[in-house]
Amino acid sequence: MTFQWPQLLWLLLFIPALIAMYILAQRRRAKYALRYASLSLVKEALGRGPGLRRHIPPILFLFALTVMMIALARPIAVMRLPSQEGTIILTIDVSGSMAAEDVKPNRMVAAKAAAKTFVEKQPPEVKIGIVSFSDNAFTVQAPTDDRDAVIAAIGRLQPQRGTAIGSGIVRSIEAIYESIEPDEPDFTAPSRPGPTPTPTPLPRGQYQPGIVVLLSDGESNVGPRPQDAAQTAIDRGVRVYTIGFGKPEGTVLQVQGRAVRVRLDEAVLKFIAEKTDAEYFAAANEQELRAVYDKLSTRMVMRVERTEITAVLTALAAGFSLLAGFLSLLWFNRLP
Repeated sequence: MTFQWPQLLWLLLFIPALIAMYILAQRRRAKYALRYASLSLVKEALGRGPGLRRHIPPILFLFALTVMMIALARPIAVMRLPSQEGTIILTIDVSGSMAAEDVKPNRMVAAKAAAKTFVEKQPPEVKIGIVSFSDNAFTVQAPTDDRDAVIAAIGRLQPQRGTAIGSGIVRSIEAIYESIEPDEPDFTAPSRPGPTPTPTPLPRGQYQPGIVVLLSDGESNVGPRPQDAAQTAIDRGVRVYTIGFGKPEGTVLQVQGRAVRVRLDEAVLKFIAEKTDAEYFAAANEQELRAVYDKLSTRMVMRVERTEITAVLTALAAGFSLLAGFLSLLWFNRLP
């Protein structure tokens, strides 16, 4: 938990002072009670009738006061909340390694089948776009609610050459912004004559109504660094869920008569997901990939969000204050 006005937490120093004053008041009350001649009055004055009950309302009141002082500092808690996403970009690796046949009939066919199943399960109000990346990244299908168009776009994907994970992330961010803000300039496009405006980074914990689901089976070997692309996603408020398809030890692929070992770079994919407040998933075959896509259903995508809880603590303090007053009136016909 963090605080927007932490300097106000100094007010909590008054709580020990109030406790000390309450203890002194009880001792003074006991001394005054000894002046009564009647033993029954002495017992009543000493509080032996109600016993510990007489301390309950003041304790509740002091607790309420403590919570109220904490609320004055405007606390912020990190919470996991359900989110209904507006746009999903499926960013699919179409590098040459996707032709590997360690997943039958090959990785590309298995990935396309799982992606189509995922698309069919999404609610109709969610827009879905397709971005492919090999040695560059392209928007194969702009975000749309036309499921037939999205599935057709997935069907057109074919293995190409290199692996540009960073380019895939940047192109996916652009696709999200083009969907939610069609007139916004493309800040990540190559520079043109004249100054290029720089977008203002969003505060940490604030997100756009869209996510990227990036699937890759290899190591980035061309284009911008994936770590730099992840920072762009952070600044633009886009979470990037990553899927590592295949085994970490990789597989041997025949390329132009040569045997080439391709490996899954789990470390980079985990880094991207962690830094963008998303999650990494591993899938070694089509069945596991389908299971991963099922977990990513947009009906209940859990997101981490920083939320101010001042109102919650204020309501809690008010509740304890009312309870203290109620018990004091019920037992002693007075307020604490």
